[in-house]
This record gives sequence, C-alpha cells and structure tokens, in this order.
Amino acid sequence: MFHSRLHSFSRLVISLALSLILAAGLASFAGDAKAQDKRQNAPGEFDFYVLSLSWSPSFCEEAAERGGRSQIQCGGRPYAFVVHGLWPQYENGFPEYCQRPAPRLNRSIVSSMLDLMPAPGLIFNEWDKHGTCSGLADRSYFETIRKARAAIKIPAEYLDLSQAKTVAPAEVEEAFIKANPGLSNAAVSVTCNRTRLSEVRICLSKDLQFRDCDETDRRACRREQVTMPPIRGG
Repeated sequence: MFHSRLHSFSRLVISLALSLILAAGLASFAGDAKAQDKRQNAPGEFDFYVLSLSWSPSFCEEAAERGGRSQIQCGGRPYAFVVHGLWPQYENGFPEYCQRPAPRLNRSIVSSMLDLMPAPGLIFNEWDKHGTCSGLADRSYFETIRKARAAIKIPAEYLDLSQAKTVAPAEVEEAFIKANPGLSNAAVSVTCNRTRLSEVRICLSKDLQFRDCDETDRRACRREQVTMPPIRGG
C-alpha cells in the first residue's frame, strides 16, 4: 500500500514538473514570437543592406539549360555584372513582402532602371519583395539602388570577359576588395551553383558604407573553384 501511494505521488510530482516546464517553454516561445512580430516585415525596420550583383552570363547559361523562354538580358546587349537587388537585412534573417499588396510601381521607374537591372520582371519583383521593406517610396528606393551600385567598382578583369574563366571564390572577393578601398572580407561574399559563379554580395549600412555581415558571409560559396562564363552578345 505504502509503495503504491509513493509511486502515485512520484508520478504526480513528475507530471506537475513537466507541466510547469511546458508552460514556461510556451510562455517563452510566445514572448519570442511577440518580440519578433513587432519587427518582422515592418517597413524601414532593418539593420543593413545587401547589394547583390549577378554575373549575367551564368544566369543566361542556366536559363538556357532549363529550357525556359528567352530572357531579356540574354540577347543583344552584352551584360557582365548586373544588379539583382538591394535587400534590407536583419543581423539574423531578413524581411520580405512588407506591404501586401505592394504600392504600384510606376513604369517610368522601371524604364529608368533597365541599364542596371535589365529585365522589367526583375525590377517589379525586387520592389514587391525587398523595396517595400526599405521604408522608402519607390523612386527613392531605386535611386538608392543606383547610388549603391555607383559606390562599387567592378574589378577590371571582369568588365570584358571574352572567354570562360575558372576562378576561386576567394580570388573574386580579393579582386573586389582591391578595387574598393574600405571593403573587407567580412563584407563581401560570392555565391555559386554547382559549377558557376552566381553573385557577388556586398553588405552596406543604411547610408551605403561598407559594413561586416557575418550571416551573409556564412552563406557564401564553399567550392574551391567555379566558372565564370564569358560575356554574351555585343
């Protein structure tokens, strides 16, 4: 009898302890979620930008392999590095689609950006997904993209690449660092797919100064070598 009661009492204590732990965990989770919700996807509430520069020849070769419709940037005028986007970031993670529906983008703005972002669909998408998180009006956001791009000097060896080039991601980073005084290894990263260099991503403060970004750097390409296809068209 005594052992039975002791066993029942022990089970009750364990059950109460588990209930308290679960309640504390749920309260903590709710608190974290609430804190995250206060900032998550709030326009203008972010820590820094990532300027993403896409190596257009890689994009075009991948598009051709997928067999989709011809991409605007993949014929006619030759493109090297083009602007993929200017992305608001948190120190951990990033906001996106901060206004649904997004304010309608004026087509004159789209036309004005085609020299840097050579596809209307890309421009519309970047505004909807990232621009709405900047806290800026559409024209100001794209003016900021233009200023950010103007602040970056593309290394000379990548301006007129007429033949495919095999590179180490670290080599590309170093070329950008050498061409842009003040840029550090912790502020630039290279991304890739299986075999090709995809993008160079540069972290900038809200006033467009170089700044370190550990999380962006952690997502960098880990391959020893990748290919940069030659510039198309021309």
